[in-house]
Amino acid sequence: MKVKINELTLYSYRVCEVYVMEESKKHWEEIYQTKQPAELSWTEEIPATSVSFVHNFFLPKTARIIDVGGGDSRLVDFLLTEQFQHITVLDISGKALDRAKHRLGSNASRINWIEKDITGLESEEMFDLWHDRAAFHFLTDPREISKYAMLAKKYVKPGGYLVIGTFSENGPVNCSGLPVTRYNQHALQRVFSDGFKILNCIILDHETPFKTKQNFIYCSFQRI
Repeated sequence: MKVKINELTLYSYRVCEVYVMEESKKHWEEIYQTKQPAELSWTEEIPATSVSFVHNFFLPKTARIIDVGGGDSRLVDFLLTEQFQHITVLDISGKALDRAKHRLGSNASRINWIEKDITGLESEEMFDLWHDRAAFHFLTDPREISKYAMLAKKYVKPGGYLVIGTFSENGPVNCSGLPVTRYNQHALQRVFSDGFKILNCIILDHETPFKTKQNFIYCSFQRI
C-alpha cells in the first residue's frame, strides 16, 4: 500500500510536534522542581499590570477567564479575591500547578486546572478573557505561533478579550535557558489580525526578583 508524500510529511510533522512537546514539558517540570519563585525571573508578587487590564474590561463575575501559562502565577489569587466564578489556569508543568494549588489551599477546588501545552488545548467552553503573561514568547516556531493564534480565535467568545504580555523588541533574547520571540505592537497585531482588533498596548520594565529588568509589551485585543 502506497502512502502519499503529503501524508508522510504530515505524519513526520506530528511525530516531531509530540517530541517537542515532551521535551518542553520535561524542561519546565525540571525548572519548577529545582527552583523557587525568588529564583525565577518572571515572578511577580503583585501582578498589577494584568489586574489593571482585567479591571479595564468591566467583566461580570460570571465571566470565563483562562490564564495561559499561569502555572504558579498569583493572578489567580487576585481573581478569586475579586469573586470571579469561572477561572481556568493552564500550564504545561504539573509541578507549577501543584505549587499554586498548595498555595491556594481549599480555594484550589474553585479553579479548573489544565496540565497541557497551550498548542494542544481542547476545551468544551469558550472564554470571555484569554490572558497570557510570559508564556507566548516561548513559542519560536511559526507553525506554533499560528496555531496559538488559531486557538485564541477559536476559544475567545465574540466580543471577548485577549491580553498578551510578552517580551518586547528590547527584551531578553533568551529566558530560562530557552530562545524566545520578541515583539513590537505591529508584530503582535499581525499575529492576531485574523479575528481580533487591537485595543491598547503598553511597554514597561519588569523587575525580576534578582533586581534585573526585562522589557515587556502588553497588548489587549477584542474578538470580532
